Order: sequence, then structure tokens, then C-alpha cells
Amino acid sequence: MGSDNLWRMYRERFAEEYRVGRDVFRDILHEHGLNVRQRRRVPRTTDSRHNLPTYPNLVKNLIPTRPNQVWVSDITYVPIEDATARLGYRFCFLTLIMDAYSKRVLGRYVAPTLEAEYSIKALKMALDTLPDGFADKLIHHSDRGCQYASADYIDKLTKHNITPSMTECGNPKDNAMAERINNTVKNELLKGKTFTSMRQVVEAVDVAIEFYNSERPHSSIDWHTPNQAHGMSGEMKRHWHSWREDAIRKQQAMAM
Repeated sequence: MGSDNLWRMYRERFAEEYRVGRDVFRDILHEHGLNVRQRRRVPRTTDSRHNLPTYPNLVKNLIPTRPNQVWVSDITYVPIEDATARLGYRFCFLTLIMDAYSKRVLGRYVAPTLEAEYSIKALKMALDTLPDGFADKLIHHSDRGCQYASADYIDKLTKHNITPSMTECGNPKDNAMAERINNTVKNELLKGKTFTSMRQVVEAVDVAIEFYNSERPHSSIDWHTPNQAHGMSGEMKRHWHSWREDAIRKQQAMAM
């Protein structure tokens, strides 16, 4: 994980016995080659070249103030070593559904292909987290991939009174939060791991998401863990500057 997150966890556990400042902590990570390195994406996981209905972006001017107000979802790949494959490896595909307010991962599924049925399994897992009798307005935001635009996926959303929202173009910034959790899982939580079967990926993802939800502090939610933030409400303090939110607040102020 990133140095700021790791330093805060270190401080919680060891600060009384071994005090280390943040800058020194970063230097130690750098000295030992422990900085997070980015990996280039290879397979294409979004196919928006379809004739299925799409939906407007409902979250571009929205700042969530409670859990289960906006869910975001995306699909990423995980490589699996395979000596029988032409290139020596193949891919499996991970669908993640995250609450935009608390950053808690609510649904996930590791699949052998990009068929919509597997993304629906992740959606079902997320739906199981909703409180009994949940009746608040909930938006599900995603890219325009055929999985999310499929009739079965949209039907599942509408049956639970969830409003679909989609990006307006192929710009990853239109689904930035979902892209960010993909990056965190792949380049932090699964960093350096080698898999030889999909079962290994499933087991590693289960451990990674449990850690992410329950232990990893998050700068977007005032250094709480996602599980902690999921029980809160109201505007959450961020420890980084969001120009997007500045623009939204300015627009809201002008409209008043």
C-alpha cells in the first residue's frame, strides 16, 4: 500500500516503542525498494461497442453524504501463469462493487471470462449487504460495458429500485472511484503475488478485500477504515484536495 497509509498503521501499532516520522518512514521504504510500482493494464475489460440501452451520468455533480447512496463498479484483470497458454499466462476477471461514500467493497466476483452473468454475481453479493427494508434512493454507477448494460443486469437493478448511471464517454475519470479501487487491489493488495490457478486468485482477493475493508485507513474518509465509515453519515473530511468537488460546490452555490 501507499506510504501514508502504511505509516499510519505503523504508528497505531508501534509508535510508543519505535517512533518514526513520516518522512523518515518514506525514506526507509525507498531504501529497501518497497515503494508501490504501477503495472500497465493489458487486456481490454470494457466493450461499449454494443446496441444495448445506456443511461445518463447521474453522479458527475453529486458528492455522497451517506452509505448506500452511490455504488460504483468496474472490472479488472488478474494474470494467471499457465504453461499451456500461448504466452505462458492467461487472465481471470474481477468485478468489484464499492460504496462511493465509505469506500467499502460490497460485492466481488472472480470469473474466467467477461460474461455478464459473473458481474451479476458480484451485484447479488452487494445487494445482500443492504439493510432489511432499505428504501432510500441508490444509484449504481459504471462504465458503458456490455456487462452493465445487459438486460439481466439492468433488470436486477430495477427490481431493487436502484437507478443505473453510466459514464458518458470512455474517459476513466468518469468512473474514477471504481478505477481507483481496482488499482489499489492490483498494485497494493495483490502486488508481487503470482497465481497459477483461479482458485488462488479467489482466496487472495478474499483476504485482500477483508484487509481493505477492516484495516486499511483511507485518506478520502478522514483516515477511517471503510467498515468504520460505512456506519457514518455527513460530509467526510478528505486529506487531499478535490478540484472536482470544489467545482460541484461552486455550481451548487450559484444555483441557490
